[in-house]
Amino acid sequence: MTPAPPPPDRRHRRPEGVTDTTVEALGALSKALETAERARGALYDFHQLTGSADLALDDAVRLLRAAGHGHRADQVEREILGRNVIPGHWTFQIVKEYNSTYYEVFRTVEREIRQDLAEGRDHLYEAEMKAARRTEGHPDHTAD
Repeated sequence: MTPAPPPPDRRHRRPEGVTDTTVEALGALSKALETAERARGALYDFHQLTGSADLALDDAVRLLRAAGHGHRADQVEREILGRNVIPGHWTFQIVKEYNSTYYEVFRTVEREIRQDLAEGRDHLYEAEMKAARRTEGHPDHTAD
């Protein structure tokens, strides 16, 4: 018979009375938050890339003028440069609204639920998976 794996490190040990289903639910909630974190990162990519594109238009306008295409340079300035990406909004406003309307609420609710159900401990599901999968005695598989 294979002995039971040692428990996770103290910071990631489930509090007494926390069920497998609760640990699984907290893991699913954490995974969802991590996905929202990735979406937020993509939103910052969108913000910075759009801003960089807008700043790069300065060169395009300058070069169009230098090449004798002032009317096309005027068109770029009028139609694209500094344009809202959605009605009334630049990308920084989209990021700001995402953060305050969705992301911060998501983080707060996840933290409150984790505090209520697991004494604030995070990554219980992953820590238990690590404990179950590590090779006892191997220096690269230690608990801490």
